[in-house]
Amino acid sequence: MWVPTLLQKYNIEEMQQMGFKLTADDIYSVNHASMKDAVVIFGGGCTGEVISPDGLLITNHHCGYSSIQKHSSVEHDYLTDGFWAMNRGEELPNPGLTVKFLVRMDDVTARVLEGVTDSLTESEKQVRINENTAKIEKEATEGTDYTAVVKPLFYGNQYFVYVYEVYKDIRLVGAPPSAIGKFGGDTDNWMWPRHTGDFSVFRIYAGKDNKPAEYSPDNIPYKPKKFFPISMGGVKKGDFTMVFGYPGTTKEYLPSQGVKLIMAQSDPEKVAIRTKKLNILAADMKADRAVRIQYASKYARTSNSWKRWQGEVKGLKRLHAVEKKQEGEKAFTEWLDDSSSRKGKYDSVLTRFGELYAEFAPYQRADDYYSEVVKRGTDIFSLAQKFDRIRRLAEYHETGCLEGAIPEVKEELVSYFKDYHQPTDEKVFSALLAMYAHGLPGKWLPEELTKFTPEKLTKLYQKSVLTDEKALNEMLNDFDNRSVKKLEKDPVMQLYRALRNTYEVKVEPRYRELSDSIKANQKLYMAGLLEMNEGKRMMADANFTLRVAYGKVEGYNPRDGVHYNYYTTLKGIMEKDNPEVYDYDVPDRLKELYQQKDFGSYTNGKGQVTVAFCASNHTTGGNSGSPVVDAEGNLVGVNFDRAWEGTMSDIMFDPDECRNIMLDIRYALFIIDKFAGAGYLLDEMELVN
Repeated sequence: MWVPTLLQKYNIEEMQQMGFKLTADDIYSVNHASMKDAVVIFGGGCTGEVISPDGLLITNHHCGYSSIQKHSSVEHDYLTDGFWAMNRGEELPNPGLTVKFLVRMDDVTARVLEGVTDSLTESEKQVRINENTAKIEKEATEGTDYTAVVKPLFYGNQYFVYVYEVYKDIRLVGAPPSAIGKFGGDTDNWMWPRHTGDFSVFRIYAGKDNKPAEYSPDNIPYKPKKFFPISMGGVKKGDFTMVFGYPGTTKEYLPSQGVKLIMAQSDPEKVAIRTKKLNILAADMKADRAVRIQYASKYARTSNSWKRWQGEVKGLKRLHAVEKKQEGEKAFTEWLDDSSSRKGKYDSVLTRFGELYAEFAPYQRADDYYSEVVKRGTDIFSLAQKFDRIRRLAEYHETGCLEGAIPEVKEELVSYFKDYHQPTDEKVFSALLAMYAHGLPGKWLPEELTKFTPEKLTKLYQKSVLTDEKALNEMLNDFDNRSVKKLEKDPVMQLYRALRNTYEVKVEPRYRELSDSIKANQKLYMAGLLEMNEGKRMMADANFTLRVAYGKVEGYNPRDGVHYNYYTTLKGIMEKDNPEVYDYDVPDRLKELYQQKDFGSYTNGKGQVTVAFCASNHTTGGNSGSPVVDAEGNLVGVNFDRAWEGTMSDIMFDPDECRNIMLDIRYALFIIDKFAGAGYLLDEMELVN
């Protein structure tokens, strides 16, 4: 995951030796159109790429999933049936959805750290950094409609400012049915071999000046500076590939104690909580089609990290990650011993890690439980958070804020109750709170929770006004002191506030103090590692900024006696077909195309339709939807996942075991043209043989 502005210095020679035929300037330039001008942040956490001169954009199906769901209903079930606009007038607007183009990025380390001296405390240093950052962000956007953000690299030993242009009129053009776009479902998630047609298509619209504009029927398709030509030739074993996108978070430089905490405590405990929730959701979704639609997106979001955490633990154990970290720390200590000045600067850093993590572990457990159960575990607590904010604004007479918040919450109630099933959430509520009470020591539990059995929790839930959409709307229409008192007496609101207050008073302050101390120590350790490796190439951890990853197309050996090929085909979809299992129910139209061998020009050299392929590119969350290009910069795939055996790559990347999983772009074209009958879209693309 390499910084694009540093490719010329550190990477381009190696990339070209691996077969890349372009230059660093072709990837990133502020002086002329380059690949960066065809890559976007899609929504809040994915990547997308422009594939036509008329602003057509492709990303993953799971990235567009929420937008597809919002347009879906029992009458128009686009999740199940798919959706395709047969002309631009049928494209569907998506309020709130944005894409961001990177205008430029600049190293601003010296400016951010101006006035930050060793005489300041850590909190004083952060205040100064925040002041400098705000000034840089303001100056970077003066006189423009751009947005800017300063982000740290190497734990604050380096800083870059990123300037973006944000487009706000993004329309849904097409998405295959979930039986294609989510084929294999949660069963196959994170797994290889894979047969998922994980893509959706949108179009960026702009004002008549090609600049960002709010939605209007008068807007026109965006004219990009650059779009990706699409390769019809596919890939073969050993081919160079490059992924260009926005990886979210990695932790390559954690100390051994940090890796051990993740392996032995944090990941396993979060998995246990989500397992309980997912089992409840799965049973209710299987029993009721309406519930399946309501909870499809929630289930997908919950299961995504749940499966990754399990693979991460297995991978770290297989790599002996803790032992390898300890070996690196031993080498660091030996390097210190060679110099008294180094020893004076860094001598206590590893000892300090041991002390900090020992105290931090129980606080991490409490934070994990609070996050997984109270913050995001149940529907009703998510609603309680919104109404508690309303209550507090009224209590403190924040009239202006209250008047703005009430319409927002009223609007949110519509989507909340659209995707809410009380019996399901009741089960989740009582089950997760029982785990919370059992998992944490009594000193971190409110008295209100310790006296409840699961049965009593269910009854408490049923008495809450938060289950009544009509009553809540009536309350918001005439919000007064009586409304405040009603919320204060509501049993779910009372329990939510008790849990929140206990966490905020007894857990959060020390959790934050220890987190800050660990970060400060990590920054010092990172400075030492940079000094120790001066002049050598070091990868900055991902932080949801534009990065380049490159590798080669290849299969892998997950365990003794097993080898996985580097690509999968339509034949494999037919082999998995099982109408009795939702995840593997192949659409009839796709079966017809297969039986008739109506593949068009979308086949590989063997006459097969390639569905997906894997390679040794280093990717993570945020890379979903990223363009995958060949040696000549043509789009060959869309990144959508990692192989389960390699999910430890966020902490320790191993190119021998870690594989990213990509949709073969020809399968997307095959589905658009042959399956959906929307081949007119291909007319605006540049297809390269």
